[in-house]
Amino acid sequence: MRIGLVGTGGVGRALVDLIGKRDDIELVFALNSRSGVGDQAGLDPEKLYDYLGRTRDLEGYGEGGFGAWRISDILNEYRVDLLVEATPTNKSTGEPARSTIRLALENGLHVVTANKGPVMLHYRDLKDLAEKRGLGFGIGATAGAALPTISAGENDLLGSRLLGIRGVLNGTTNYILHLMENGGMTYQAALQKAQEEGIAEADPTQDVEGWDSAIKMTIIANALAGKALKLEDAEVLGITHLTSEDIRSAKDRNKRYKLLGELDLEAENPRVVVKPVMVSHEDIFYGVQGKNKGIQYVTDNLGEFAILGGASDVRGAAAAIIRDILQIKKRIFRKV
Repeated sequence: MRIGLVGTGGVGRALVDLIGKRDDIELVFALNSRSGVGDQAGLDPEKLYDYLGRTRDLEGYGEGGFGAWRISDILNEYRVDLLVEATPTNKSTGEPARSTIRLALENGLHVVTANKGPVMLHYRDLKDLAEKRGLGFGIGATAGAALPTISAGENDLLGSRLLGIRGVLNGTTNYILHLMENGGMTYQAALQKAQEEGIAEADPTQDVEGWDSAIKMTIIANALAGKALKLEDAEVLGITHLTSEDIRSAKDRNKRYKLLGELDLEAENPRVVVKPVMVSHEDIFYGVQGKNKGIQYVTDNLGEFAILGGASDVRGAAAAIIRDILQIKKRIFRKV
């Protein structure tokens, strides 16, 4: 399968590396906000991966490098089957990713995205367009990355109705809480260590204030339960107010804090709630430690089941993109 990539940050670069280890995916072009590189015969992923480790200036890559670009021109110039969109999230408008995804679908390309913004805000519109054109629209990396929240839900919930969702969906905050409990650190010290290890962003606001978890919960509910939930309706409280004493007090009671997302889909007006919750040994999420995450689905016929693991890192997110690509590819061959 021939693919194009928009976004060469941490996840995009990790994806290039993973593509280099496969012989069933061919990377034709790669773009970032300022420049790009393309080759109709396919780029050398190993060479591009090394280059991106030194600079993001793709215009200077050598043969095939170029400067400013328009996505419409790129899609006309390079023949690909699928577009991967992996640019940073804009949770206010979903742009410019939403327009890029829509144009790709209108041009008959399958799309896989790791960008939460357009999926949270415009999922139904984009999904309907993809289905109308008979195209795949993969969003697994937007709602848990390596944790298969979407793919498992789409397959394993068949024949049942989703009644509720619980999840520890942010690996950064889970790791910070882990350091506070097991390393005796203050919140600030734990955050600094997570940043030094590359687990927390330089600006960790979206993670530590709970918005990343709320976005993921919203995406999951809208994709799997057919809802039209909005982020502004969510009740969100992060972990920044938790002190070392709070953590010790929970530990003394044989409990620990988790930044937990919850959604009762049977409520008259369902809304996502994200907040720190003390959980006991009996809770499925008690053992979700470090950078790991977890999701629990409550259904009418299948009962309750959970998926745990999927530690947060750029390689896991890139692997989730590969998973979506291969699922789309499998569906294509099934139709032939």
